Amino acid sequence: MNKKTVRDIDVAGKKVLVRVDFNVPLDKKTGEINDDTRIKAALPTIKYLIEHKAKVILCSHLGRPKGVTPELTLKPVAQRLGKLLGEPVQIAGDCIGPRAEGVAAGLKDGEVMLLENLRFHEEEEKDDPAFAKSLASLAEVYVNDAFGTAHRAHASTAGVAKYLPAVAGFLMEKELEYLGKALAEPKRPFAMIVGGAKVSDKITMLENILPKVDSLVIGGGMANTFLKAQGFDVGKSKVEDEQLDFARGLIAKAKEKGVHLLLPVDAVAAEEFDAGSPSQTVPVDKVPKGWQLLDIGPQTVSRFSEEIKKAHTVVWNGPVGVFEFAAFARGTQAIASVLAKLDATTIIGGGDTAAAVERQGLADKMTHVSTGGGASLEFLEGKTLPGVAALLDK
Repeated sequence: MNKKTVRDIDVAGKKVLVRVDFNVPLDKKTGEINDDTRIKAALPTIKYLIEHKAKVILCSHLGRPKGVTPELTLKPVAQRLGKLLGEPVQIAGDCIGPRAEGVAAGLKDGEVMLLENLRFHEEEEKDDPAFAKSLASLAEVYVNDAFGTAHRAHASTAGVAKYLPAVAGFLMEKELEYLGKALAEPKRPFAMIVGGAKVSDKITMLENILPKVDSLVIGGGMANTFLKAQGFDVGKSKVEDEQLDFARGLIAKAKEKGVHLLLPVDAVAAEEFDAGSPSQTVPVDKVPKGWQLLDIGPQTVSRFSEEIKKAHTVVWNGPVGVFEFAAFARGTQAIASVLAKLDATTIIGGGDTAAAVERQGLADKMTHVSTGGGASLEFLEGKTLPGVAALLDK
């Protein structure tokens, strides 16, 4: 990684603004935090700053508020973080202006505060220069540890870096190193598993990844489009007809480049897109009329697993079935179990794939589980992430 990190800058006695990703899931009824994975992921950077006597000013968004939205306050996050750190975390009543400035001014070395939800101000997502300058005025150094928002050019991810020396936190460093190494110098064979609902969401990634991999394994709803492109009747399955030519082209390119491309050979078909719908396992050339494919079948699991087991590097982006429904989660669970046992570098793209692995309790068995769904996808697409580009080069 060619970006400076928090290790490369003196933070002692300085006010340090840290962009973290505390966009945690909340219980709709109680407002309590359902999963604190993202808070825990930021602890190494926060603890380093505390130990090095910085005055730590954390900032994050939460949800998609329209103006000040009391149920999306970061107060529960401050409380949970305080418990995890074993010391109180002060919360400011705002993220800029007198209320934020007052708390920041009173910080002592090694103390931590959290600014209120950045998105209570619409200027945050507009990367408004005046808003970015107000945020930056609270501190002397900026650390971005929020990989999950690094693909957004917002005031707190890109704008503040124009006013403060900007470096990466440890989580950001870890994300860039694992994903960067997987693409630039993978230990081969290198296999990529791609799932999810739509081909259109993954076109740029598939084009970028194809010349880099030895195997490409395709499952999930997007596999329906590839199957139809090969002439299979996939019933009422969701298909993107406008992407059939792209699918045919990718299959041809894979053959030309010697990339082993695997598609489902059997699947779990259901009458309806519903958790309790009647279902049966069928070969992909025998889908019942009017039914739809919602998961990969056991033969496909076996074929996919055999291919994955040969790899020394595996990147997985997108579930291979409708994993939200227990009846159609078996394929995704089986792939996660295979990866958990591999003696290889296993990298899980964020979002639904990370959620599926975490739900199974297998996250700690993977080499790296990304905290950023959209950011990891854009990284795999080969795009420059604004929040990374804004950091100082080594």
